[in-house]
Amino acid sequence: MNRIKLILSAALLSLTCGNAWAQQQVVIVTSFPKDLTEVYKKAFEARNPGVKVEILSRGTSAAIAYTREAPAGNKPDIFWASAPDAFEVLSSEKLLQKFDGANKEVPAKIGSYPINDPQGYYYGQALAGYGIMWNTRYMKANKLPEPKEWADLVKPVYFSHVAISAPSRSGTTHLTIETILQGEGWTKGWNQILAISGNCAAITERSFGVPDGVNNGQYGLGIVIDFFGLSAKASGFPVEFVYPSVTAIVPANIGLIANARNSELGRKFINFTLSLEGQLLLLEPRISRLPVLPSVYAKAPSGYPNPFSGKIKPKVNFDSDQSKSRYYLVNSLYDHTITFRHKELTAATKAIHDAAAKLAGKKKAQAQKLLDEARELAFTPLVSEQKAKEKDFLALYSATKRDAIRAKEVTALEEYWSRKARENYIRAAELASQAAALAK
Repeated sequence: MNRIKLILSAALLSLTCGNAWAQQQVVIVTSFPKDLTEVYKKAFEARNPGVKVEILSRGTSAAIAYTREAPAGNKPDIFWASAPDAFEVLSSEKLLQKFDGANKEVPAKIGSYPINDPQGYYYGQALAGYGIMWNTRYMKANKLPEPKEWADLVKPVYFSHVAISAPSRSGTTHLTIETILQGEGWTKGWNQILAISGNCAAITERSFGVPDGVNNGQYGLGIVIDFFGLSAKASGFPVEFVYPSVTAIVPANIGLIANARNSELGRKFINFTLSLEGQLLLLEPRISRLPVLPSVYAKAPSGYPNPFSGKIKPKVNFDSDQSKSRYYLVNSLYDHTITFRHKELTAATKAIHDAAAKLAGKKKAQAQKLLDEARELAFTPLVSEQKAKEKDFLALYSATKRDAIRAKEVTALEEYWSRKARENYIRAAELASQAAALAK
């Protein structure tokens, strides 16, 4: 009997200690790099003795899946990422918990875009824009001009010098792709995205692969969220960064997950990130993010970008509802026509560049016709603008993980995209080669 009592007492003590430990730990799932999360982890733990911050590093899409699939009562406490459409997805699936945590000194909007969710499910913790970073030494060695716009990156001079990450693996790249689509329109936007991707030396699996590659000179230029370029420059790397005119400034958000283990600590951490002290941490060189608190910019280094000053002039009023509605479509279309067919796309792109160079200044009507056909095959999206607006089509795609029948239909569609893209790129290369031959 005494032995049974001892075992029960030990079990009760273990359960009590486990609960006590759980109450002193806040778990954050985030797509942000360690350079950022480690600063906040150390600062929060220093101000809250006995509290431990656990960081679960995931790409945005993987973080959404993790949050969705974790059992109730064992979910992480906080979701923290740059993608506003990801938070739209989470809130629509009732995976976020509403709470009144806004800092009253943060403006309601940046431009026409709300900084905080009007319903209180998530809050803007920083601001972000999208652009191009480059290695100044690499550019000089390869005699490359400095780009100013996305459209510059389709030029033959940049072939094999650019890097981008896959939007399905990187929430920030997804936002960049979506920003281009919203700024240029579906068809023209995809024309540009396909042509830029055809110029890319690599499509990395994670967003960090692009700035790391530019920093060390593996790539000349990279398509990145602003803080990758700004932090690299502040840390002494030979890089520059530019915001193209077709960009957007939107919040990087933080939210409390529904059915989290430690909602109270989660609220406390979120409030810390939105406080003056938490916002000042964004100015650290290895972070270099844009605070949502305007008063912080008075303490920023000279020349630090200030989205509230009017010097950054983004043309795109980002529509997160539109982005959310086609989130999975855009990612999958990119993967099956670009990521998984990059070798064929780059071969077609090179053939098109070579033919264009041989035809320059020559009046060869038949050759020009072949070249135009090659460009159309290589750089036209396989989903039309009209199709991309159809609610039934978008619903089919967004429901793939919940409906086996729909998932089967989507799998067949993706296989078609992949097969058709390969055929188009191979044919485009053939037509471009024929055009080049006629240019002699």
